[in-house]
Amino acid sequence: MGTSTDGAALGDQSGRTVIVTGGAGGLGLVTARELALAGARVVLAVRNVGAGERAAASLAGPVEVRELDLASLASIHRFADGWAGPAQVLINNAGVANTPLRRTEDGFELQFGTNHLGHFALTNLLLPHLTDRVVTVASTAHRAAELDLDDLGWTRRRYRPMPAYAQSKLANLLFTLELQRRLTAAGSPVRALAAHPGVAASGLNRNLGPAMAVLDRTVGRLIRQSTAAGAQPTLAAATLDLPGGGYLGPDGAREQRGRPTLVGRSRLASDPDLAGRLWAASEQLTKVGFGLPVPA
Repeated sequence: MGTSTDGAALGDQSGRTVIVTGGAGGLGLVTARELALAGARVVLAVRNVGAGERAAASLAGPVEVRELDLASLASIHRFADGWAGPAQVLINNAGVANTPLRRTEDGFELQFGTNHLGHFALTNLLLPHLTDRVVTVASTAHRAAELDLDDLGWTRRRYRPMPAYAQSKLANLLFTLELQRRLTAAGSPVRALAAHPGVAASGLNRNLGPAMAVLDRTVGRLIRQSTAAGAQPTLAAATLDLPGGGYLGPDGAREQRGRPTLVGRSRLASDPDLAGRLWAASEQLTKVGFGLPVPA
């Protein structure tokens, strides 16, 4: 595809409401800024309302800030219960990476609980309001991931931050796969897409250990693209006419940098049976089911 979404190429987004999780900084803030400049009403769904308000003050156009903590199912329910009216796009952008072993308010491993389960619950609770698409931000890290459905919370395995992050990103892609299948079965026009930023300045690497931090500052600096460039696949997924289930990333070598294009995914991330089993496990953990009625 090789389509740039810089500037006016986004097209006129007037009349469209876009919810961006984690929109107070990094890739989320750039995504929100570009959509607001194109005329969209942007809602920053953020854990830190003060940071969200400071971010909103830097944006042009109609921007709102609403509290959302993806590590709390209670907060997710409050956000969804407080939503009224339609929204065209939900961008599941927020995330944490490479953290020490921590638990969410509900006892889930923090990376899986925030990056996957939080967005899983939010998406399904908001589905009755969504009219166009759900975009979930994944990562090339999914290619190194395994998914242990019997130990999603890392209670039996030795916890390792980077494999836990990779598992959460694999879950993002499996979620997109199964969500699109269910949307199609329900006769919904809503599309599920995923995107990844390549190697971009995003703030996610702040939890790297000393050795990896040095590598990130040296080698990473040479290959990393800007936050603005890293946001382009998400912006493309949110605005271009693309097939449901599509996955976008940079078109350069190893998908590290470049212009947004449709990209492939790992064998596990393409497994519909695994996607269905993860969905069932996610419903059981969050007590949130598919948000739309399914025809008999």
